[in-house]
Amino acid sequence: MFTGKTLLITGGTGSFGNAVLHRFLDTKVKEIRVFSRDEKKQEDMRIELNNPKVKFYIGDVRDYDSVNVAMNGVDYIFHAAALKQVPSCEFYPMEAVRTNILGAENVLSAGLVNGVNKVIVLSTDKAVYPINAMGMSKALMEKLMVAKARTEGEGSKTVLCGTRYGNVMASRGSIIPLFVKQIKEGKPLTVTDPNMTRFLMSLDDAVDLVLYAYRHARQGDIFVQKAPACTIGDLAEAVKKIFKSNNRIKIIGTRHGEKLYETLLTREELAKAKDLGDYFRIVPDDRDLNYNKYFTEGAQQLSSLDDYNSHNTLRLSVDGIVDKLLKLDYIQNELSA
Repeated sequence: MFTGKTLLITGGTGSFGNAVLHRFLDTKVKEIRVFSRDEKKQEDMRIELNNPKVKFYIGDVRDYDSVNVAMNGVDYIFHAAALKQVPSCEFYPMEAVRTNILGAENVLSAGLVNGVNKVIVLSTDKAVYPINAMGMSKALMEKLMVAKARTEGEGSKTVLCGTRYGNVMASRGSIIPLFVKQIKEGKPLTVTDPNMTRFLMSLDDAVDLVLYAYRHARQGDIFVQKAPACTIGDLAEAVKKIFKSNNRIKIIGTRHGEKLYETLLTREELAKAKDLGDYFRIVPDDRDLNYNKYFTEGAQQLSSLDDYNSHNTLRLSVDGIVDKLLKLDYIQNELSA
């Protein structure tokens, strides 16, 4: 489906956008456009890749005009540009609003104007039952996508859809690179709460979900990949075991806006989600503004369901985490460094 097509990746210089780009380099896609505001990272990528198939666009998703220019002639869009750090979004929530919500609005609107085939927005488990500004901004991004998809309807040339992820292992700014850095510097491994749980996904898993959504998404769908989880305490022990480290673990307490566990699907979503084996499809709510329906119709099965979270999914042991980590290129590179 990508033969001769043009793909645009917003936030294409980030770890996630980078992984998507490298996967598509092996396809017969005609052109991959990397859209971001970081010219230094773009220059580094340009030199490293040296591939005429990859084009670079400087711009900011906050600026509609720069987004619109980059989308001329694009067939597929993957929207990964975002503010992702929970503490920084807590201290600067309006910055999260401007990038994660208004920026997404620009991408979706420009995609519709330019007649793009499919736009996928990247969301996070932090958008489910959100307690922090980052999660709240991503939750509103999801609502924005679904609302626009509902307005466009099934007959639209452009399909708007989303993917929702747990933690992507070894992505930039995440906990695994921090643990590795602390081990190599002989410092204690800083753990917020050893009983805190998080989903574990590799970048390859995450890109597989993108490809699945491109092939199967309908208007307003959100796809979720099933994933195992672990405690942060066991994750630290697994990293220590891999690097044969005796660094101590230091408990520093929960950071601003952090949850004890993350949720990938609410029980309300599970009641209507389609189980596709390795994935869930969350179908959009197609009710209209006839409010009477909201109060006279309900779903009795909701009372018996639980949400799908990192406390009740498959929990990996330390050895299970070690096996999963050893499959990561990042870990192999650090071991050989």
